[in-house]
Amino acid sequence: MARGPKKHLKRLAAPSSWMLDKLSGTYAPRPSPGPHKLRESLPLTIFLRNRLKYALTGREVTAIVQQRLIKVDGKVRTDNTYPTGFMDVISIEKSGEHFRLLYDVKGRFTIHRITPEEATYKLLKVRKVAIGNKGVPYIVTHDGRTIRYPDPLIKVNDTVRFDLEQGKITDFVKFDTGNLAFITGGRNRGRAGVIVHREKHVGGFDIVHVRDSLDRTFATRISNIFVIGEGIKAWVSLPKGKGLKLTIAEERDVRRRRAAEQ
Repeated sequence: MARGPKKHLKRLAAPSSWMLDKLSGTYAPRPSPGPHKLRESLPLTIFLRNRLKYALTGREVTAIVQQRLIKVDGKVRTDNTYPTGFMDVISIEKSGEHFRLLYDVKGRFTIHRITPEEATYKLLKVRKVAIGNKGVPYIVTHDGRTIRYPDPLIKVNDTVRFDLEQGKITDFVKFDTGNLAFITGGRNRGRAGVIVHREKHVGGFDIVHVRDSLDRTFATRISNIFVIGEGIKAWVSLPKGKGLKLTIAEERDVRRRRAAEQ
């Protein structure tokens, strides 16, 4: 009988967004319990070793994080399997680098470098609005934060702009048609577009229709939608590809054009 939390993760069972190969080892680093779910997170080990190539082995990653060089959302994290997730800001002050964890158009976590100004804030999706004891209103966000006394206009599915240094909400954008959204789950993960329409299904999942800048429309569940800007202006910079999914033939044409230019 299994007692207690699981401590291992087989390599083949790891999420595909980590882009691990099948053959180099039996296991993958299992993310610690934290603000993001296991399937929607990326442990620091994989970010530093497999993505940035700053370490060759897991032991080297441990040596890096124990020197207190890595900050996630402005806080030093020394756990090498700390689960970083969508919209998290990873800062390495020794090299002056800042990264925001976002998905590329193929739905994989990508290295997205950002400026120090952009690293001071992050966007949070509101998961829950409630009233706590003594009548204190609060919201719960997608990365497990509880923020007290929010603006009363903030509702579930809206996005708030959160200042990491002050720990306060500086602005918010409503979940509404005409606003720019990023897809964080499902087969359209990593795409960005303008919300066109919301279908309400009582007792089921609400479906949202999104149109990207190439005028292609697609639909996804409301839980996969993350509003990232008012109108068509994004509040955060987007990774390479700008959330535009190309067909296989279009990708081939782009590759050929690049090869011809070189």
